[in-house]
Formats: sequence, structure tokens, C-alpha cells
Amino acid sequence: MTPRLVAISGSIQGLEFPLTAETATVGRESANTVCLDHPSISRRHCLIRTEDRRFVIVDMDSHNGTFVNGVPVKTRDLADGDEIRVGDYVFLFLMKQSIREAGLATLFDASQSSTRSRTLTREEATYLAPARVANKLEKVASAETARVARDLNALLAASETIHSLRQTEAIVSQILKSAFEMTPSQRGVVVVFDTDNPDEKSVFGWERESGAVAPSQNYQSIIDQVKDERATVLCEDTGNGVAFIGAPIFAFEKMLGVVVLQAESDAATFDENHLQLIAALGVITGPALEYGRRLEWMEGENRRLQDEVRVHSKLVGESGPMQAVYRQIAKVAPSDSTVLIQGESGCGKELMARAIHAASRRSSKIFLAINCATLSETLMESELFGHERGAFTGAIAQKRGKFEIADGGTVFLDEVGELAPGLQARLLRVLQEREFERIGGARPIRVDIRLIAATNRDLEKASESGSFRRDLYYRLNVISLVAPPLRERREDISLLARYFVAKYAEKTGRKVRGISTAVRAHLLRYDWPGNVRELENAMERAVVMGSSELIEPEDLPESLLEAACSGEVPVGGYHAALIEAKKGLILGAIEEAGGNHIGASKLLGINPTYLSRLIRNLNLKAALKQAGQE
Repeated sequence: MTPRLVAISGSIQGLEFPLTAETATVGRESANTVCLDHPSISRRHCLIRTEDRRFVIVDMDSHNGTFVNGVPVKTRDLADGDEIRVGDYVFLFLMKQSIREAGLATLFDASQSSTRSRTLTREEATYLAPARVANKLEKVASAETARVARDLNALLAASETIHSLRQTEAIVSQILKSAFEMTPSQRGVVVVFDTDNPDEKSVFGWERESGAVAPSQNYQSIIDQVKDERATVLCEDTGNGVAFIGAPIFAFEKMLGVVVLQAESDAATFDENHLQLIAALGVITGPALEYGRRLEWMEGENRRLQDEVRVHSKLVGESGPMQAVYRQIAKVAPSDSTVLIQGESGCGKELMARAIHAASRRSSKIFLAINCATLSETLMESELFGHERGAFTGAIAQKRGKFEIADGGTVFLDEVGELAPGLQARLLRVLQEREFERIGGARPIRVDIRLIAATNRDLEKASESGSFRRDLYYRLNVISLVAPPLRERREDISLLARYFVAKYAEKTGRKVRGISTAVRAHLLRYDWPGNVRELENAMERAVVMGSSELIEPEDLPESLLEAACSGEVPVGGYHAALIEAKKGLILGAIEEAGGNHIGASKLLGINPTYLSRLIRNLNLKAALKQAGQE
């Protein structure tokens, strides 16, 4: 069998070129054995010569290179069935195999099939080359000129509409709608490939009579041919009376999908102009589809991160400071870096730690929270590191420590500033080596944990004064986050209050619709020294003590009502009278005690600290100063 090149792509698909001479050349010049008049081909692109019964291909310093089986070559021996790519053309080198044996019969054996094919590369597409369009309008007959102008108008209208859309489904639907307006299609689909997994795809169907529908046919063979050729394909199956156009959807040299149209040949069928139009449509609409997919991905990712943080961690708030917290958590969570969360008591430092864990790769593992201020040094050491049997009096069995139990997960050390000096040294080793020994043990135990610490102390000042190890502070302070106090995020107070009311209404089985306007004013006026924890406690008390469907001022703790006495918040008659009575009692007692606050607290039967708080809340300092008792 004579060795030959068989074209398997481009406008010459199916043609065979016998290699009968000792040297066969491929190039753009007419003198070449295989002449390919195309700008992607050099004048003398490559040659194939016979050497001792071997066939060798040699690249002739072509601009676009010569590829064998996808690999660029300078000189390469050819084997039967090798794929050769020169420019935009692909050939098979066949020595012994027939076309049928090479698996190409369905493409090229016209005598065995009633299917005809025509492919169109991007370079051959008229409507993607303005100079070619202008030339055609100048030289063709007036009827065809009108057709070209009509097609250009249709493309312009389709482009304008599609590029105004942002959602993938809307863009794909408009692509199909525009394609049906330009062609006599009866049905069709757009297949959009998944970005991460090429085997996954989304399919959108369309029928002329029904509009958007579920796809009723499988066009996989057409789709595969378009993907392989990276070109628009027109196929006519005269035996079954149908015709198909398959066109790639391109964006930035990447194939995003394929549009397939079907027409019945007993009605109006496809022609060369339809092929040109759909080829152009696939390229024009590609960037809009890519931007739409990217936008949807970013919006989805943003929602996912926010939902993951808020749902799993129960963090509540939409203020600027809380938005900053959410962004910081989203950045910090994916890493395993140690995090130090600083802030006042009751700000939600543990909730922030849980949010970081929930959004991390360790989310399926354990989260262990330990309060370092609640246990003595000995008990805390046993709690963290565990102990061996007999390590000390009462150690009747081996115990695993929190670090060991949390292997693979996250350990949260709350109030880490309260750790004793000896424990600080041991914790430093865990941070440095991820290794420790149980109390009374000699075998080192290695653990894979992420450590998050929290404190309401200024550890930097503590390290400078010597009450906290400086080296441990630096190890903990790899990434520092700050939990904002509630007074700095007042726009979240009403939101948090409603959240806690709903939470405790469900727990207690009470029907509570929310908080009244007067209560909201009181909440916003108060400085919340106990932060979110104090607000939660106040709302729990209000739900339990209340009797109506709305939380009213009388359901609130007295400290909140006392804070309203400055006149900035309107107070009802009962509460106003109560506040005035308190003021009179306090001023009278201090006057009777001769300005001595401790003596006045004894007369009133209250703690001196509580008396100081009442003076502050009731704004009595000015009155006492004026009376010379401050």
C-alpha cells in the first residue's frame, strides 16, 4: 500500500495525498507536493523523505512549526498512524492501514454513507474578517449584498442583546434565540463545558415552537466533531432528511461550549450563509458567556463564604466593623496559621474562633475550647497535656489531654493571658514543635493541631512587664484579629436583639414578635460594658419576664432604664417617677452621710460599687458637685 497523508481537518478534510516521490514537500507555494494556500502555512513548511525504508519528516524552519502527535519536531521518524499538524491542518500518516482500519470511514467514505460534511475555521469565517466583508459587498450581486447586510444587522443585534446580560442561563437562551432568528432551525442545544471538569457539562435546549425546553435529542457526535476540529461544522444526512450545524463558542482561545442546530431538509435547510453566521455568533458571544460565568462564580463564592461563616459560627451583624471581621475570617481560615483574637469580654471571641474553624479545611474535625482562667495550674496542665497512671496522687488511670484529643482539629485557648508561667513554657514548645509529653510520661506525642487563642488583656504590655512570656506572645501573635465592642457597632444592636428574642422565644415557647420602638431606643442609648453577652442576657430576661407580644421597657433590666434618664430617650410616667425617686433617695442619703459614699451606701443598704454605678447611670455627678458632696 502506498504511503499517504490523509487530511482529517480543515477545508480539505478527507483528501488523500500519496507519497510516491522520495521527497514530498508541504507548503503554501504551488510547487509543493501538498499545496495548502492558507496564512498559517509557510511557503515551504516541511518535507517528508524516504531514508532506508524509513519515512522522516523535517520542519523547514516554518513560522508555526510542525507537530507529530501533538509534539513540535525538527526531524522525526514517522510511524504508521502518526498525526501530523502543520498550521491549521491535521493529517494522518498511513503506510499499511486503510482509512477504515484507521477509524475514519464514517468521516470520509462517502460511498458507504449518505452524510456530507463541511467545516469552517475561524480564519475562513467571513463575518469575523471586516476586509473580507467589505470586499464581498463591493463585488457580489445586489441580492447577495442585501443578504450580507441583513446578516450583519442580525449579528449586531444579537451581540448587543447578549452583551447586556449577566446571567449564564439568560445568555445561553439568547444565543439560541438569536441563532433561530438567523437560521431555519427547528430545534437545537447549547452545551456549556464545566471549567474544572471537561467531562461535565450543562445542556440548554430550544425548539422553534416551544422556546426553552429540555433537550430531546443527543447531539454528541456533532459536539465531539466540533471539539476535535475546533471549527464550525455543517452536516447533511440526506438519508434521514436532516441537517446540522455545530459551532464552537470561544472566549480568549478557550472553547466554552458548543451550539448545535438542527433543520429538516424537506423544509428550508442550511446553506453557506447560515454556516458563516453561526460561526461568527459563537465567537462574538463567547466573552459575554465567560464573563457571566465568572460573575456567577464570584457571587456564589461570596455567598458561600458568608453563609459558611455566619451559619456555622452564629456570628450576627451587618455593620462596617463586622463586615471587616467577615473578610478577615475568610482570608485567615484556609491557612493553618496561629491566630490571636483580642477584645473585651463578651465580644464574641469564641464565636470568631469557631467561624475560623468552620471555614477551614479542618471543619470536619474536632473544635476544643478551653478557658485558661477557670482551673489551677496543676489541673490545667493535666487538662491540656494529659497524664500517665500514677503521675500524681489521684492519677489512677492514663488520661489523654486536650491537645492529643484534638489531633487534626482546632484548639481554642480562651483567656490565654491567664496561663501560669510554667504552662506558658510548655505551650511554647507545642507551638514550635507540635510535640509534648503527658505528665509523668517520657514518650513525645506529636499532634497536628491549629491553635487559636483569645484574651481581653493587652499581651504586648504584659510581655513588656514580664507577666507574660515575650517569646510566647510572638508565637501566638502570628495573625491578630480584634473583636469589636458592641458600642462600636451600634447598628448591629437591634439586629442582635431581635435575634436573641427569637432564640429565647423558641426555647421558652413564648410568642414574641419582636421589640418595641421604646425598647430599641433604650438599647441604642446604653453603652453595653458587657458587650454582646450582656445584650443576650438582657433579651433572655425580657423574654422570660415579659407578658406581651412585644418586648416593652418594663421587661428590661433596671440598668438599661436608668441609662435613659439623661433625657435623650423618652421614658414613660411610671419609669420616670421611679427614676426620680431613686435620685431623691441617693441624694438624701449622701447628704445625711456628709458626702461619704460608703456611709450613704450603708444607709441605703446597698453595695458601694452599686451606688457608684447608680450615680453614674442617673447622671448625679453634676448635682453632687454643685452641693459640694463630690
